[in-house]
Amino acid sequence: MQSIIERIEREIAAWTPSAGAEETGIVRAAGDGIAEIDGLSKAALSEMVLFDPTFDRTLAEALKDPSPIYGLILNLEEDGVRAVILGDASKIREGMLVRRLGRLLSIPVGESLIGRVVNMLGEPVDGKGPISAAHLRPIEREAYGVIDRAPVSVPLHTGIKAVDAMIPIGRGQRELIIGDRGTGKTSIAVDAIINQKSESSATRPVCIYVAIGQKESKTAKLVAELEERGAMEYTIVVTAPASAPAALQFLAPFAGATIGEYFMEQGKDALVVYDDLSKQAVAYRQMSLLLRRPPGREAYPGDIFYLHSRLLERAAKLSKEKGGGSLTALPIIETQEGDISAYIPTNVISITDGQIYLEANLFNKGQRPAINVGISVSRVGSSAQTKAMKKVAGKIKLELAQFRELEAFMQFSSDLDIETKRRIDAGRRMTEMLNQGRGVPLPFEMEAAVIFAATNGYLDSFAPEEVSAIEKKLQDYFAHEAGGVLAAIKESKEIHEVTEKTLREKLDAFLARHASA
Repeated sequence: MQSIIERIEREIAAWTPSAGAEETGIVRAAGDGIAEIDGLSKAALSEMVLFDPTFDRTLAEALKDPSPIYGLILNLEEDGVRAVILGDASKIREGMLVRRLGRLLSIPVGESLIGRVVNMLGEPVDGKGPISAAHLRPIEREAYGVIDRAPVSVPLHTGIKAVDAMIPIGRGQRELIIGDRGTGKTSIAVDAIINQKSESSATRPVCIYVAIGQKESKTAKLVAELEERGAMEYTIVVTAPASAPAALQFLAPFAGATIGEYFMEQGKDALVVYDDLSKQAVAYRQMSLLLRRPPGREAYPGDIFYLHSRLLERAAKLSKEKGGGSLTALPIIETQEGDISAYIPTNVISITDGQIYLEANLFNKGQRPAINVGISVSRVGSSAQTKAMKKVAGKIKLELAQFRELEAFMQFSSDLDIETKRRIDAGRRMTEMLNQGRGVPLPFEMEAAVIFAATNGYLDSFAPEEVSAIEKKLQDYFAHEAGGVLAAIKESKEIHEVTEKTLREKLDAFLARHASA
């Protein structure tokens, strides 16, 4: 008996695990999009695995499956690993074989994605055939360091007067768009994408719109609008709809950042819109709880801040040594009843370079976009404005903030002095001038000309309620009869003395014509 025991002990001491035990595992349990896997002793965090329903084929043969189901390892535990299922979780069964792929979760990137709608794995979902992308990139990577970056100094014009004048966005900036549901957050982002059509092909950024947890009908409508406006020729849409597993909604923004980084590293500019990160945070919370990670505030996991910071830090303006490309991020966050002090909003506000705050009360009053000037800010500021816009828009924000205070004061007083009435009327005219409907972004030179007219008293002879109609006539006048002035502003990005003189002459002629009419 003793000799048998000694022999067994020698066998155990001499045993080494086979390569197969490290490269393959077995599903111990599966449910709610999570798979518990035995084996895979050498697996790495964020490594991709392949679920294989058969045991009698090689990895190369399994990868040729027309609809492979992948997983992403997120928990490394003593007795196995836990992975999120990136696909149809109903097909994963207990006892199924799991194969390591030996690489981190990667997606295809390249020029061939432009004009397409893809899921977060880079697979086309628009019915236009396969995409042949030459490069695979991991969706998680460390952001560029300080030495590799350059100051943000080149504007990214949104075509929205209120934004470009008061809360300018620069190429390489991270500007948060925040507000309640239905206040026009997506409209600002989509108008910014459409407005890039007015840029020359050499300076036009590649736009990536990431739809997270949206209704598929909403995304389809948005894609149709972009195609109709000719914007899909420089846009990529990444979609993880509400019907997609939580893991895909969590990973979709990282896929968008990875695609944008490819273009940034080619020396180009890219713009990525995350619509919206509130839904990504909810998906990550769901996934983390199912992975048995400890919950923290509002049941979010402890690393929820790191989730958004490592995503948004990837937006950058690279130095000339690194090619000079840029990745601009426009994250969107939805608030509840205007509460910007909630957990996720405060997290993202602290990460970004400013925020555009949309207020439900202003939206209900008919102000479009419904931007609260007092809370909205760009920490890059006038560094991301052209000289022309700096010249015409310098005082707008201060005047509007003063107008808001006077407007609130006016509710408690029926007897106002002449100067206060004049300031209130001026504020109303300015507010009307900044009003802008959805889907009508203006070229930078038109914005500069219209704002110049408003800030130099050319609209003072009109009542506030007449300003919108007059402004439309003014835009038509500039487009058809004063195109030379617009061309001069566009080319030089400044309003020189000669240009200003011509601009004033054109405005005087417009006022004389309108007065005679």
